[in-house]
Amino acid sequence: MNEPILRVRDLTTKLKIGGKPVSVVNKLSFDLELGKTLALVGESGCGKTMAALSIMRVLPHLLALPPEGEVLYKNTNLLTISERKMRHVRGASIAMIFQDPMSALNPVYTIGDQLMEVAELHLDLYGEEGEERCIKALRDVGIKSPEERFDDYPHQMSGGMRQRVMIAMALMCEPDVMIADEPTTALDVTIQAQVLDLMRELQRRKGMALLLITHDMGVVAEMADDVIVMYAAQAVEKANVHQMFSHMSHPYTMGLFQSRPSIQQTTKRLPMIKGSVPPAGRYPSGCRFHPRCPYVMEKCKSGSVPHFPIKGEEQHQAKCWLHDGSEESNKRMRDA
Repeated sequence: MNEPILRVRDLTTKLKIGGKPVSVVNKLSFDLELGKTLALVGESGCGKTMAALSIMRVLPHLLALPPEGEVLYKNTNLLTISERKMRHVRGASIAMIFQDPMSALNPVYTIGDQLMEVAELHLDLYGEEGEERCIKALRDVGIKSPEERFDDYPHQMSGGMRQRVMIAMALMCEPDVMIADEPTTALDVTIQAQVLDLMRELQRRKGMALLLITHDMGVVAEMADDVIVMYAAQAVEKANVHQMFSHMSHPYTMGLFQSRPSIQQTTKRLPMIKGSVPPAGRYPSGCRFHPRCPYVMEKCKSGSVPHFPIKGEEQHQAKCWLHDGSEESNKRMRDA
């Protein structure tokens, strides 16, 4: 096993809501190795994007409290270094592709201006030398006639091309870690496949680590090596992708997978997870999923829930009392 390039330990992020601090990421921990892809999966509002923004230290200052825990990049805790030092890490060593390229790109500057800012800030390249590097980056991500596109504004490009520009911008400095936040959400199916193929090829060529944020299980199956399922700000299941797909162990994970459409399921309605995700600050006591869980037991309704190892599967854990080995839990699984 290789040494992780990024170690996240007990990452906790709180927002000021109604004058009170409310956890939107609660004690998230994971390791990320070079050349590997870790997918953070879950419904909207579960804390995936907030975790990424915490790692990058780009949370809104008026709303968010400083993140707690550790984000160790090459054994340096990014949460404790100065903003000046963090600016040298952000974009150069750890880059991020945001969910909506139209809002992430500045509409009043050309694509070339925005790429040149990266070249000047992180690569110390100016003038013709900087332009050549920017044009090469556009060519690397499959943009045709990059010399002509260099002077285009974002609105002159399609959604797929804007996403490619975001990827080019993220990869210009050849970062060790790339964070991709729902990189295909706003794209049609054909362009989605092209963008995913591009990311996979660039990762293979450059050997970078990829933190992929998504709610699409098809994307997870295609891209991920390891998976963390999040619910109500917490990681509820962790496994490698093969273990996750073959042996889902948390009831929330099971519900997510069962709600996927399939070719065979043409007439029946898709199964649904009853209820909805609790709003931040109004999490139920005990297991946060218990009001929606078909396996709920009395012990699920109070106290903290540990992560239980899943028997016979290395590094597979579920935050669920069903796996505590007790007779009550075994019977509940048989009867449900």
